[in-house]
Amino acid sequence: MTSETTLSDQGAEAGVPVPSASSRPQTSFHDLDHYIALPRLSSLALSPDGSRLITAASALNGKSTEYTTALWEVDPAGSKPARRITRSAKGESSPAFLPSGDLLFTSSRPAPETEGDEPAAALWKLPAGGGEARQLVSRPGGINSVLTARSAEVAVVNADVLPGAADEEDDARLRQLRKDKQVSAILHSGYPVRFWDHDLGPGSPRHFVLEQREIESVLPTTEDSEGDYKLRGITPGAGASLVESAAALSPDGRTLLTSWREPRAKGDMREALAAVDIAGGGVRVLLSSEDVDYRPGPVSPDGRTVVVVCEKVSGPQAIPDTTLGLLRLEGGDLLPLASDWDRWPEPAQWLPDGSALLVTADEEGARPVFLIDAGTGSVRRVTADAAAYTDVVASPDGRYGYALRSSYLFPPEPVRIELATGDTTVLPGPALRPQLPGRLEEIETTTTEGGLSVRVRGWLVLPEGASEENPAPLLLWIHGGPLHSWNAWSWRWCPWLMAAQGYAVLLPDPALSTGYGKDFIRRGWGQWGQAPFTDLMSLTDEAAGRPDIDQERTAALGGSFGGYMANWVAGHTDRFRAIVTHASLWALDQFGPTTDASFYWEKEMTPEMALENSPHLHVGKISTPMLVIHGDKDYRVPIGEGLRLWYELLSKSALPQREDGTTDHRFLYFPDENHWVLKPQHVKVWYQVVQEFLARHVLDGAAELPAELGL
Repeated sequence: MTSETTLSDQGAEAGVPVPSASSRPQTSFHDLDHYIALPRLSSLALSPDGSRLITAASALNGKSTEYTTALWEVDPAGSKPARRITRSAKGESSPAFLPSGDLLFTSSRPAPETEGDEPAAALWKLPAGGGEARQLVSRPGGINSVLTARSAEVAVVNADVLPGAADEEDDARLRQLRKDKQVSAILHSGYPVRFWDHDLGPGSPRHFVLEQREIESVLPTTEDSEGDYKLRGITPGAGASLVESAAALSPDGRTLLTSWREPRAKGDMREALAAVDIAGGGVRVLLSSEDVDYRPGPVSPDGRTVVVVCEKVSGPQAIPDTTLGLLRLEGGDLLPLASDWDRWPEPAQWLPDGSALLVTADEEGARPVFLIDAGTGSVRRVTADAAAYTDVVASPDGRYGYALRSSYLFPPEPVRIELATGDTTVLPGPALRPQLPGRLEEIETTTTEGGLSVRVRGWLVLPEGASEENPAPLLLWIHGGPLHSWNAWSWRWCPWLMAAQGYAVLLPDPALSTGYGKDFIRRGWGQWGQAPFTDLMSLTDEAAGRPDIDQERTAALGGSFGGYMANWVAGHTDRFRAIVTHASLWALDQFGPTTDASFYWEKEMTPEMALENSPHLHVGKISTPMLVIHGDKDYRVPIGEGLRLWYELLSKSALPQREDGTTDHRFLYFPDENHWVLKPQHVKVWYQVVQEFLARHVLDGAAELPAELGL
C-alpha cells in the first residue's frame, strides 16, 4: 500500500524520511529513531449507519519533536484500505458522528481567514458527502471535547470558562487581560488544585450545546457561511463540579448525564450523578452518597435507562470496589447489574435493541469484551484471545462490535468482532504490525499465604536466540497503578526495546493487580511491601530458574507504583545488579499530603500503615546501584519524592562512595516532563540512559549515552 493508505512504520506520512531496505535495522525496536516513528492509534467512532469507522493515528512531525494526530477512515467490511481524511500541522482529535453522517472533531488548525494566528482548539465539521472541513465555532478558551446524540442532530461540547466571566464575550476579555498583564496566578478555594500533569484553573469546565445562529441578513447563507453557529451554556454556575468529569448523552439528545463533584469537609469530595436538561439547562442530581462515587455509562437506545458505574469509597480495610447499576431516568431505584461478577467492568455501549450491554474488564492478563444481559445480569465473554480491547462500539444491526485491540504482541489495531461467536477480524488500518525481536510466553508460579496456595502469573518476553546455551539476562519490570495489569501494548513502557538489546523481560501481575478477582487485590491493599513483594520475588525465582535465563545477571525497574516497588526491592534484597526507579514513591508520609489526590491516598493507608510500608526507612540497606528518574511536572508523584530519594541515596545508602564523593547511583531529571515522559526525543534519552546504566552493571559492558546530554 502507498503512504496515502498506510502509515509506514518509519512515519513517512508525517514527513520523516523512510530508509532504504538495506539501511533499516533488524526491527524497529533495534533503533530508537525507528521506534519513536512508529504510528500510534487511538479512539474509534462508528457512523450511525455503520458504513464508516474513524480512528485517530499519531505520527512524528518532520523534526521528530512531537506527534501530530490525523483522522483516518477504516472500512468496517475490511475490503478497502484505510484512508486519511484530515491533514493539518496542528492535528485533529475527538471524532464524533452526527446522525446525518457529518463528522465533528476538534482541532487547533487555523481557519482560512485567521491564517497566522495561534488559535485554541475549535470545533470543526467534515461533511458526510465529502469536501473540505469547516470550522463551526471557536472560542479563546478552546474546546475540550464533543459528544453527539445517536438519533438527533445534537452536539454538546465541554469547554473551560473563567469563573468571573458573565458570558462568552466577558470570558474572552478576561483571558486577554491575563495574557496582556502576563498573569498566571490562580486563586483556589477548594481541593484539588492539580491533576496528573496540569494545573486546575483558572477556568472551570462547562457544557454547551451547539446551535444554529439566526442570521439577520438579506444575503442568502451558504454551507461556507461563518458565524452561523453558536454555543449555548447549559451548566452555568457549575463551579468546580465538572472538573475531570465523565459525561454521556441520551440518544434523543434531550439529556446529558454527567458526574458531578460535591465537596466534603477536610478536602474530601464525592462524585454524584447528575442529569442536565439540554433544552432548559437545569441540573438535577440523581444519585449521591457518602459511600459511593458515581459516573455515567451509556444511555439505553430507548433513552430511558442509564448505566451507572459505582465505585465504593475505599478505606484502609476496604478496596475501591467497582460495580454497575441501571437507573431509570424518570425515577426509581438504582438496580444492580451483574453484582456478583468478580471483575471491575467498564461499560462501552448498549446493543441497538437494548437487550445487553457491551463492556470490557481485565481478566487473567487480558482485557476481553463481555456481554451483560440487561434483564438477567448474566455475563458472557465474547472475545477469547489474550488481548486487550478498548473503544468498543456496536454495529446498527447488533451483529458486530468494532474495537481497538492490542497485546504485547502488537500495538492497537482496528478489528471487527462477530458478537455471536467472538471471531475477530483485523481491519486494514493506518499502520502495519511491527516485527518483534523475540517471543512472548505466559509464566506463573504459586505463593503460600495463610496455608493456602495463591497463583501468580505474568508475561515473559524472550529475546531472539535465548536458549540454554545462550541464556538471556533478566529484567524484572514492575507495573504501575497499583490497580493495573500487564495486558495491553504500551508505547511508553515497551519491553521489546529491551529484548532488542538481548534482555528477557518479566512482566508480573503481583497482588493488587486487576483481573484476578477482588480477593487478589485485598491481599496487597494497604500492605504494599508485603504480598506484592512476595509475589514479585516468587515469579522472579520462577523465571530465573529457567535454563534460557541467566540468573546471575538480573535487574529490576518500574515506574510510579512500580517505582515504589523498585525502591522497596532495593531495600530488602541485593539479588539484583541494578535497579531503575521512575516517578517513584519514596517517603510515604511526604507523598500523601503532596500528591494531586491526597484525599484518595489517605483512604488507603493510615499514617501507621504508610510508615510500615515506606521504602525510605530502609535506605541504609541499599547496596545496589540505582538510577533515579523523575519529571518536574509530575503532580501525581511530586518531584520532592525523586529529590529526597536522590539525596538520601547519596547520603545514607550502603553503596560505597569514591574519594570524590560520587557513587554508582545516577539521577536522570526532566525539568519539563510529567509522570510518563512523553516528548519523542526525551523518550529516546530515557531509554538510552536506562540501557547504558543496565549495560554497565548487568552486562559488564558499555553503551553510549546520548550526545544531547552534553556529557
